Amino acid sequence: MSDMTDASGQMPRRNPRVSDGGAPVSGAVAIVLALVAVVAGFLILNAISNGGEDALDFPVDSSNSSGDGGDAGTATTVDPSATTVATLAPATTVPAIVTDGASVLVANANNVGGSAGQMQRALETGPGFTVVGAVNASTSVGTLETSVIYYEETNAQAQPVAESLGEVLGGVTDISPMPDTPPTSDGDLMGADVLLMLGNDKAGKTLEELNPDTATGGATQVTSPPVAGDTETTEG
Repeated sequence: MSDMTDASGQMPRRNPRVSDGGAPVSGAVAIVLALVAVVAGFLILNAISNGGEDALDFPVDSSNSSGDGGDAGTATTVDPSATTVATLAPATTVPAIVTDGASVLVANANNVGGSAGQMQRALETGPGFTVVGAVNASTSVGTLETSVIYYEETNAQAQPVAESLGEVLGGVTDISPMPDTPPTSDGDLMGADVLLMLGNDKAGKTLEELNPDTATGGATQVTSPPVAGDTETTEG
């Protein structure tokens, strides 16, 4: 642009260029836009950053993996070694004592005086056998170290009674049919069908000593016999 002198003679004026007035405005706008862009970028980055943290920052309930809201996720552990199994004791069968159907005679075949009479009373008052009396054994028998029981085969109940008598005495294993001549001092059985030859192993002992369970009625059942009548003791 050129200088010009107006007609009044005043100082010449300079007409501004178009570009001179626009440059300062454009620069300020650019600075403002740049600041806006920086602030906007910062806000966007901050929002993205916070959004990522929020997306990952949520509570996790590890106690309920089934998702049903209850306690189904709780595991129960059973130790097999801690399992208790009830053990039943084996049943014990005890044979019943038979006292009915046959009477007993006690013969002293030992070295203890009065032992046959003592055994007679014990068998009557304890298990309840029917005992007809107490006698001495035949001299031909002499002294027996081990007791023997004989029974009459003609009486079907004599053997069960004889076996029960052996049980009550704590175990007499020699139980046999009656000999043709009973081994008593006079060969008489006094109407008995069972003969107990009382040896030294059982003489002078109580039933409690010979067989505690049977004598006290604890483990062995006893069949009640009929009431025995008066008996006569001929033991010497």
